[in-house]
Order: sequence, then C-alpha cells, then structure tokens
Amino acid sequence: MENPTRSAIEVWLLDDDDIVRSTTAQWLRLSDYEVREFYSAQELLNQFASAQPCIIISDIRMTPIDGLTVMNDCLSQEHDLPFILITGHGDIDTAVSALRDGAFDFLEKPFDPNRLIQTVEKAIQQRHVQLQHATQSQYLGELHGLEEVIIGQHEQIIRIRQQIHTFASMDTHVIVYGKTGCGKELVAKALHDCSPRSSRPFVAINCAAIPTDLFESELFGHEAGAFTSANKQRIGKLEHASGGTLFLDEIESMPLPMQIKLLRVLQENQLERIGSNHTIQIDLRVVAAAKSDLQTLEHFRQDLFFRLNVSQIHLPELRHRGSDVPLLFEHFCRIAIKERGGEVRQLSPMDHETLTLYGWPGNVRELRNVALRYALDPNTSVAKILAGYQAQDDIDTVTPLPLSVKVQEFERSLIEASIRQQKGNIQLVLEQLQLPRRTLNQKMQKYGLNRTDYLS
Repeated sequence: MENPTRSAIEVWLLDDDDIVRSTTAQWLRLSDYEVREFYSAQELLNQFASAQPCIIISDIRMTPIDGLTVMNDCLSQEHDLPFILITGHGDIDTAVSALRDGAFDFLEKPFDPNRLIQTVEKAIQQRHVQLQHATQSQYLGELHGLEEVIIGQHEQIIRIRQQIHTFASMDTHVIVYGKTGCGKELVAKALHDCSPRSSRPFVAINCAAIPTDLFESELFGHEAGAFTSANKQRIGKLEHASGGTLFLDEIESMPLPMQIKLLRVLQENQLERIGSNHTIQIDLRVVAAAKSDLQTLEHFRQDLFFRLNVSQIHLPELRHRGSDVPLLFEHFCRIAIKERGGEVRQLSPMDHETLTLYGWPGNVRELRNVALRYALDPNTSVAKILAGYQAQDDIDTVTPLPLSVKVQEFERSLIEASIRQQKGNIQLVLEQLQLPRRTLNQKMQKYGLNRTDYLS
C-alpha cells in the first residue's frame, strides 16, 4: 500500500509525565513524524473538537482525567480514530478491555522505541485508508454527467473524458483501443450519449461472437425468402443503427469479405438487404473497438482502417491507473449493495494493499466481479477472493499475489480457524497457537477478527 507522508497526519501525544512525554516525542520526531505534545487531557480535548484528523497516543494513568476517558470522548466524536494507549504493568487487563472498546493498540511501559514506531506506522496506514475512504465517498457522492459514467481521477481518465466531449460533437468515426475488460463499450456508449445522435439507437455488435455464415444477414438484414430459413423480412444492424451509433466490438475479428462490404456502406451511405435490389439510404456513425493496432494487422484491410481512423481513444490497463483502483472498487461495491442490499464496508489496510499491488489482468471487469463478491459476503476479504482465483485458474493466466499478501492471508486463516475451533475461548486459542495475549490481540484487530462472532 502506498504510504502517506509521515508529516501528512499529525501525532498527538498526551502524557502528564514530562520526561516520558519528551522522550517519546523525541523518538517520534527522529522517525520524521510531526508531533504535538499535550501535558493536560483537558487541553487535548479542547483542541480536538476543531482539529484535523490525527493519531493519538495517551497514557492511561493521569489526573484529573485519565486516558480511557479521553479515548472514549474522542472516539465518541470520531469512532475510527486510531487511539494508542500507554500502560503500566498493572493496567494490562484494562488496556486489553480498551481494545474491545475501540483502542487501536497499547504499549506497555517500558516500551521499545522500535515497537512504538511500528505501532504508529500501522496506525497511520489504517488512518490513511480511513481518510481515503472518506474522500472517495465524498467524490462518488458528488459525481455528475460524464464523470459519473467514466469514473476515475487518473490523468489518463481525465484526458479520455475530454476526448469523449470533443469527439462526440464532431460526428466522426472513432476507434477505441484497449485490452479486454478496460471498458471499451462504456466509452462507445458515452460517445453516443454525449452526441447529437443520443436520441437515436445505440447498436452494439461483438464481431467475434457472430458465426461467419450469419454475419452478412446480421449486419445487412434480409428479405423474406432470401435463403432457406428466411421466413420473414429482417432489418439488419446497420439499418437499425441509422441516425444513431454503431458499435463494432472486436472489429479485428470481422471476416475479410464483410470488411469489404462494410467499407462500401461507409463510403456510399447506403445498403441493400440480402435478397433485395432496393437501395436504402443510411446515416451511420461507427465506433470500432480493438485490442491491438488495426494498422499492423495483416488480415485487416487498410482502406477500412483509414476510413474508420478519424479519431482514436486509448484506454489504459487498470494496473497503469493504480490510484483509481480503490475508488472503482468502492463504486462497484455501492452498486452491488444498492441492487442486492447490505452495507458498505471500509477496506482494511491489508485489503487496500492487496487491491493496489495486484496486477488485475482482467482489468475493470475483474475488479467489478471481485467487488461484487466482497460486497455480498461480509466474512470474506479481497485477498481471500483473489487467492480463490489463484486456486481455480491456471497459474500462467493470472497475476500472482504479492508474497506479503499471501503470508498475511495464511496467518489470518490460521488464527480464524483456531478461534472457530475453540468457539471464541481466547485462552485456548493462546495455548493452541502459542502466542502472547498482546500479539494475538494485535493480529485479531489487524485482520478484523472478533471473538464474539465465534461464541458457541
């Protein structure tokens, strides 16, 4: 996961012990964190109401207001705030209880500076995901027009929206290039909807899906009796699209004889149905889609290419617009939940990392399918869904998950299996996994595991 700059989120440090506070602050600053120190709980609470989101580290034992009171007050105002407690040995049970009440983690005095930095770094990662989720939710809620159709903030997507606006009004043929799953038909439909032709039909044809012997009838239509099975007159796709937009997906799969006939139609703006001598005038705008450069294909006619090649739009693969992946994922989750019910879940840091590191060979289409499964199953994770793909598909056809993601998913599955087996009895889980209580608490929080979900 891409980390935010450490100074982007200020660390608030509360401790009424001047020596402990100044030493802790020094460790944090040496690691390039921006720190604001508080010796008084009341001072922190006074500033919290109007402050920007932050991470808070607080001692538990303070007077007259203790750290737990501060935590409860802050979390009541902002429940996702990462709150880290500093405890003495006698406060361990209290700190563990605080984890169930929303604390991010706790540090037991005397704590290792490295342990402090690691904990703060994890809190920042979680905070970064939270803030990004809030920003994405606001962005998605404010979308309108073409931005609501072609979603994304990556510079290439912004340029594509600009091209759509420009080409839509030009009423010329367009070639859209992009790998499978990049959204070529979505762009073609947007070109139609933004054009003066929007009130007329948008007709989509997948050239790779039509049997060769049916291609001419599909495009040109036929008269009754034109051939053995022609029981009645049929209007072809070209004629039906007249006045509107014809979308030819995978045009590189079009048979050569049909390329010749399509070229003539585009040159003369007229056609004849099969079995008819009557010429029909048509007005076509063609948006053609291809996965590779048509000019370089030996089996694609150059004269047809030059007829279509008035304007071009190139769609990037999803892996080249990584900053848009979490945004699109939330968008697809919202659609799934709106259609099928449920609630939008905030991604965990692990899921966020998986989304941004995975290569998405199926592009936006694959992302949409993963989001659908994630939205409909509250007990799954992105890593688990993608790991399932790994198990089902040939290893050469998928993008391997990063090692860190695989290790975390394996660790989570072991802990979850133990909690389920022990029916939520944490003491038995500790004995089975041979983990310290604090380590188990940290990992359960990291992976979103709650013992109450497994009580018998």
